[in-house]
Amino acid sequence: MTTREAIVSEARSWLGTPYHHAARIKGVGVDCAMLVAEVLERAGLVPHIDPQGYPADWMQHRNEERFLAEVQTYALRELDLSTEQPAPGDVVLYRFGRCFAHGAIVVAWPLVIHAASRDRIVTLAEGNAGWLENCPVRAFSMFEGDQ
Repeated sequence: MTTREAIVSEARSWLGTPYHHAARIKGVGVDCAMLVAEVLERAGLVPHIDPQGYPADWMQHRNEERFLAEVQTYALRELDLSTEQPAPGDVVLYRFGRCFAHGAIVVAWPLVIHAASRDRIVTLAEGNAGWLENCPVRAFSMFEGDQ
């Protein structure tokens, strides 16, 4: 199994987990940030990440790009979405409120796995439709080139 396949497989294993702010226990509760962190950690790509607590509505009241900064710390590159398409296992971040504050794992773009409070569960979704359609998006890869 390639690392990209391992990421997607791990993300799929979280499907159906209830949404719970700042939680990170498979089958019990997770939010979008902790889903991305746990999937990448379990796939062996990042160390354990402790975000030091964050309010559920931080992106509505602050301009600090906390989630974006963490992803940029570990990603090997940001994709140029005008010329590249996210690949399986890549991470996409959506601007929600003032910041890039919603994350998802790409299954096969535009299909993503994410945890959203409005869905109340980890789901598969079209990453360019519904409430995500008009959100600015950035994509990041843990891999060099086309690996």
